[in-house]
Amino acid sequence: MMRKNKRIISFICVCVLLSSTACGNKTTIKQHNKQTEITLSWWGNDARNEYTIEAVEIFEELHPDIKVKCSYSEWSGYEARSRVQMHSATEADVMQINFSWLSEYSPDGTGYYDISTLSDIVNLDFFSDSELDYGKINGKLNAIPIAMNSETVYINKTIYEKYGLDIPSTWDDLFNAAKVMSKDGIYPISGALKSMWLYILSYTEQKTGKTFIDSDGTLNFDEDDLKIMLDFYVQLVNEKVIPQFEYFDRLNIDNGNYAGVVAWVSDAVNYCGSAIDNGYEIIVADYTADTPENCGKGWCAKPATMYAISRNTTHPEESAMLLDFLLNSEEMAGLQGIEKGIPLSSSARKYLESENLLTGIQYDASVKMESNDSMKQMNPFSENENLIDMFAESCNVVLYERSTSEEESKKLYEKMKKEYQKQKNS
Repeated sequence: MMRKNKRIISFICVCVLLSSTACGNKTTIKQHNKQTEITLSWWGNDARNEYTIEAVEIFEELHPDIKVKCSYSEWSGYEARSRVQMHSATEADVMQINFSWLSEYSPDGTGYYDISTLSDIVNLDFFSDSELDYGKINGKLNAIPIAMNSETVYINKTIYEKYGLDIPSTWDDLFNAAKVMSKDGIYPISGALKSMWLYILSYTEQKTGKTFIDSDGTLNFDEDDLKIMLDFYVQLVNEKVIPQFEYFDRLNIDNGNYAGVVAWVSDAVNYCGSAIDNGYEIIVADYTADTPENCGKGWCAKPATMYAISRNTTHPEESAMLLDFLLNSEEMAGLQGIEKGIPLSSSARKYLESENLLTGIQYDASVKMESNDSMKQMNPFSENENLIDMFAESCNVVLYERSTSEEESKKLYEKMKKEYQKQKNS
């Protein structure tokens, strides 16, 4: 009976509106026979895919006039596909992007939609000015960071205690640990190629007192600095502190053959979760430095990942509604947790705190990063894939004594300058 009454009331309301329109009133009925379709793209593992799809379904329930078409894959496939799409103007309306893409695809600030023009829809008050600055190019807000990220040192405390060693905080600590562990084939620290490149970069900045890239974007390292990096890599490998780049195997973290690993905050669970499940106690250690007082010097922070809106979108308002939901809503915060790091949105973070969801090794790594005042903002060139590959190649040339570090550093410097100029002019 109640449903029947509601239908009668609805019918009367429609009739009244139709009558007022016929009499010349400006009030009109907006027809919603067709949904507005927008697209969303991201990269990640199965867990990220599942919770993001679930969040999108909730968004569509809240906004039945908007249909979201999802596109996702692992990082390597996503990066390759996005590169083509960005150049052919076929990218998604809302997309997860890497921090380095801002300088690569939007050097003048016009490569993505200026989100600040949509601030009546996307609530920017949940972010500090310094956080939003990461996404600004020439004063245009090209992207909003979801969380912050930095390379972090994770140490298997169980193994270090087994050998009677304290948790390492200095480079000397690692070399001393290698003298004890190497007889059993255990490396004190390890890491994938990019992580080790940044790790050795931090060592060189500490040793020289120079920054790889100045705050104004000027390339500051020369061939002498690169020689220090090459020599240090060879020393790390020869003294069994780290495995060679090409021999790094994540499974060796799980089985205890690596007593530590350098990895991103956002990768804490991916790299350390299985080892923890295997009964090892993994802790977040200090950022390796020449002295404990210099913890964090030479280390960099950057947005873990960011959301942007395509400059080619034909539905900016609907895209902004989805972007605000992904960044600031309780629904998304609850599903995502800290999988992408501790969210910067004060709204999302407040919800996670209320639900006691800010726990675990990834949270510990985030706290370590946020509490360190010595960290500087990462320059995107530090993550240039071509540069890192060049460095790895030069490392092996010196390691296998096909050339001296002095001669190889000169060659590497010339290649680096060309790559730097290439990115600067792109």
